[in-house]
Amino acid sequence: MSEQVELSPEDIIARSPSESFQDLLKRETVNVPDALRESTETYLGSEDLAVERYTSKDFFDLEVEKVWRKSWQIACRENRLRKPGDYFVYDIVNDSILLTRTESGALKAFHNSCLHRGRVLKRGAGNSDNLRCPYHGWSWDLEGEFLGAPCQWDFPHVTKENSKLHEVKVDTWGGWVFINMDEDAPSLREYMEVLPNHMDQWKHEQRFVSLHIEKVIACNWKVALEAFIESYHAIATHPQLMSFQGIDNSQYDIWGDHVSRTISAYGVANPSHAEQFTEQQSLDAMMELIGVPDRPQLAPGQTAREMYAALNLPVANEQAGEDFAGRTTMSELMDSTLYLLFPNFAPWAGNGTVITYRHRPNGDDVDSCIMEIFLLTRYPQGTDSPADAPTFRLGIDQPFSEAAEVMGAGFANVFNQDGANLPQVQKGLKASKKGAVTLGNYQEVRIRHFHQTLDKYLQAK
Repeated sequence: MSEQVELSPEDIIARSPSESFQDLLKRETVNVPDALRESTETYLGSEDLAVERYTSKDFFDLEVEKVWRKSWQIACRENRLRKPGDYFVYDIVNDSILLTRTESGALKAFHNSCLHRGRVLKRGAGNSDNLRCPYHGWSWDLEGEFLGAPCQWDFPHVTKENSKLHEVKVDTWGGWVFINMDEDAPSLREYMEVLPNHMDQWKHEQRFVSLHIEKVIACNWKVALEAFIESYHAIATHPQLMSFQGIDNSQYDIWGDHVSRTISAYGVANPSHAEQFTEQQSLDAMMELIGVPDRPQLAPGQTAREMYAALNLPVANEQAGEDFAGRTTMSELMDSTLYLLFPNFAPWAGNGTVITYRHRPNGDDVDSCIMEIFLLTRYPQGTDSPADAPTFRLGIDQPFSEAAEVMGAGFANVFNQDGANLPQVQKGLKASKKGAVTLGNYQEVRIRHFHQTLDKYLQAK
């Protein structure tokens, strides 16, 4: 470990002296949601983190027992379980959870293991009026009640009462289905802390998945997750974003044990690079990223931020079937406002199409993970949800550019840059002589918050 330096109060509260996100909100012409007005600026210490947290199989195995089997985590969207008989299988490390929609319309979740010889009951997703094991034919109804088995005479010790499927806690929020394997877990609402109060206004339940990318990456799941809870890396990793993202003055917030947030403003040049770009160049770079060939010209005195918000407004209106004019901020139409619910649910806020990230272990491999990108698009209230987009899967050696046809070349390039870093981080951690990683006090406070919460789970009885 490196030697720790005692800090003065001035050092502890230090952050970018440039214009803050809260300063940008002062330019809004409509009411700003209270959630965006919050700014916590919390100091959580300056201690290093041991590299074994990312490389040790023993540490990984402890996470399985104390985190993945104890925390609330998203399994799928509710769209996957619309009709009675719909089922979906969610796998996390060596656990497999079978979710069903019952005839009564309720959601159920079970450990996906036959009570006879252990075979998984279902794989993937589909629709069935019962849960029948393909191996020997033992079956259960959608409520988990035992229906019987071939040659029932040979099993007088097996009864309906002692052969119900083992249930898992299940709940929903924002159109997502959550599960928790801990019978003593708090309710989902209690676990989510401030997140529903912040996010409900952006109606994640009134959205469908317009894009779903799933990619295997050669790094520990936390290495990948951490790249998306700080914006500091963008300065070196994503130089093409510097003309229109205020990375230096991203706002970082934490609440309780489970919730944190980054807000990075769009439509403003990064403060360290501001003198290099005009407002028009900032706007042109945003248009290039999203693949729009037209280059709208700014009016005299108009900012790139104002124009980009104006361009996004009619798109958001059409998607939602509402008129947001006069009641949504520029921030809600463009900024990257990215929350994290521990351990791995990372939804964006806003009134347009938003991203959700999920990072989870790839089976029981400490050195690889599955990264998922969901785009959630609004649809008008009172109409049926469009069908979710099919999953586009990328293997460990396939770059994100192979998904450019569905996500756009500009975004694929950004994710390629992250994808190039992450396996090299894992390799470098294993090669580290220092044996530790060092974090910034402000820009990487969410990583520290994540690990402090992780420790609380690992140390729990």
